[in-house]
Amino acid sequence: MDLGKNIEEGSRFSRETPRKLEKVRNGIIENGEEIKSCTISSDIVSSDSNSNSNSTSDHGHPATPINRFPICKAVDSESPGAQIPMKEISIDGRRLERILPPHPQLPKLEPPRSRRVSLGELMHPPKYSPEKFTVEMMKLIRQSGNAISKRLSFLQEDDGDDSISDLAESDVTEFEISGVKVLVKLKSEEEIKGRITFFSRSNCRDSTAVRLFFRERGFDFSEINVDVYTEREKELIERTGNSQVPQIFFNEKHFGGLIALNSLRNSGEFDRRIKELLTEKCRGEAPSPVMYGFDEENYKDAVADEMMGFVRVLRQKLPIKDRLVKMKIVKNCFSGGEMVEVLIDHLDCGRKKAVEIGKSIAKKHFIHHVFGENDFEDGNHYYRFLEHEPFISKCYNFRGSTNDMEPQNAGIVGDKLFKIMSAILESYSSHDHSRVDYMRISRSEEFRRYLNLVQEFHRLNLLELSTAEKFAFFLNLYNAMVIHALIRIGRSDGMMARRSFFADFQYIVGGYSYSLSSIRNDILCGGRRPSYPLIKPFMNSNTRSEVGLQKLNPLVHFGLCDGTKSSPVVRFFTPGGVEAELKRAAREFFQNGGIEIVLDKRVIHLSRIIKWYKEDFSGEKKMLKWIMSYIDANKAGLLTHLLGDGGGSVHIVYKDYDWSINS
Repeated sequence: MDLGKNIEEGSRFSRETPRKLEKVRNGIIENGEEIKSCTISSDIVSSDSNSNSNSTSDHGHPATPINRFPICKAVDSESPGAQIPMKEISIDGRRLERILPPHPQLPKLEPPRSRRVSLGELMHPPKYSPEKFTVEMMKLIRQSGNAISKRLSFLQEDDGDDSISDLAESDVTEFEISGVKVLVKLKSEEEIKGRITFFSRSNCRDSTAVRLFFRERGFDFSEINVDVYTEREKELIERTGNSQVPQIFFNEKHFGGLIALNSLRNSGEFDRRIKELLTEKCRGEAPSPVMYGFDEENYKDAVADEMMGFVRVLRQKLPIKDRLVKMKIVKNCFSGGEMVEVLIDHLDCGRKKAVEIGKSIAKKHFIHHVFGENDFEDGNHYYRFLEHEPFISKCYNFRGSTNDMEPQNAGIVGDKLFKIMSAILESYSSHDHSRVDYMRISRSEEFRRYLNLVQEFHRLNLLELSTAEKFAFFLNLYNAMVIHALIRIGRSDGMMARRSFFADFQYIVGGYSYSLSSIRNDILCGGRRPSYPLIKPFMNSNTRSEVGLQKLNPLVHFGLCDGTKSSPVVRFFTPGGVEAELKRAAREFFQNGGIEIVLDKRVIHLSRIIKWYKEDFSGEKKMLKWIMSYIDANKAGLLTHLLGDGGGSVHIVYKDYDWSINS
């Protein structure tokens, strides 16, 4: 193509363009036909005699047209006589034609929120990580929710649409937006400004009923469990005249217990009463909510150990160092003879008395033999303090030093453990305890007090527990340690990570370390190993064999929760009812998917827990008859039919185990 020809055509186009634009403004198109005027609805525009106004700019040049169509005024269809005024716009200082503004009843458009993107980002866009993708998705959902809320507020002004009015009356409205389910909660006319408070106790049915009632109604409430906050029981008696729970307060006014709540609920007066009592802000006379603080009642019971004076002297004067004992390097140890010499010098007493004091110190677990061979003897036997034990770094109830106060009675400590963990479970889990909110537990005052409680386990005398107390104590300790472990270290996928979870998370209890696997296998199962090599065997000790249960109860496997979706639900037990509570746990486990029977295929699906511990259930032959005692009548009938009809063998299939956390 000729370059000179192109230049000539370009010049001719630039000369003819102003004339063509002028023709368009005068209502004439290029073929000579005149544009006809029209009047349509409010969303359509009409032309008039002002179509050729402002044909030139302020500088005398022809104005640039907005488009190929004439610029017109809008006529409102509801008010034909009224015209919507047009607006003038200007770009780069040049005034352009008047344009039609949006309809006044349409939602106002908002400018998009954006940022400048550099050339480098365009050429090399950043890779989205899963975390950033999640943040962007949540931001999109929030923006969509805000847009829906604005649209709802506009639609509520339209009284002619019954569906919209019904929509506004409901509390929660469900929408589907771009594949994302959004719940929009409309703000109620009257907002509750007061506070609902009720006093409760752990494992109390009436307190559970009150808690469930308020949760179902969506009310925020402050619960004061007097088993956890023992100092608040005195306040309960002063306000109500007795220590019975539950006791409900609306602001500072005493409402009553469960009977009063049921009577108001049945009569329909509850909503009216709660609006009357809670429309005002809470005043100072109302029960104060639980706050982060020191559990002073526990410290009042603490008494200094009578051996502490001797222990302080020994920690200062004993030559603690690494030694070669039986061809092994033993760290931070001292000999029994050295300890006796220090006591003789300090007390100015005979050797016999010094040895007796040494035995008392060892009995209270201040010191241990390095190999666990004896309690205390004079001579070249080597010992070390409890805080120097090699397992101490793995114990998560150790805070830099051991608890040197006089240990409380183990039965009392076990009762405290049951009450505080029951309170945590009731407040921060679903109603059936199948889902646990570990995040809220980690931030709660109850969990902080639990961490203080487990400091009392260091030198606890476990031998003074009865068999039932011991059974309940270690069941509760196992389930509590699982909750602590999931909060503290979490859980990773893979067999090695699970093995580390059960073996490495430990507590000091009674002077010795206990992991989750040692509690299950050495204590509750009498030293029997599982039939799968998931758990590393622990070193047997004389103390652990003395504490361990001598008789295995297979029901124990339905009382231990591993914090997974396939394990039994988490629960805590009382010494007096541990046997009955374990039977109830087994029935609930089998009712909730622990066993499934396919009659026509002669197949029985069982939980993999049964396979792992099948020796504890007397093998597969007697296992099904044992299970029959803990399933409902329908499944028991099917199982009896399969075992006795002589129709052939019965196939047992073990389900896959879901290791995901039950949160």
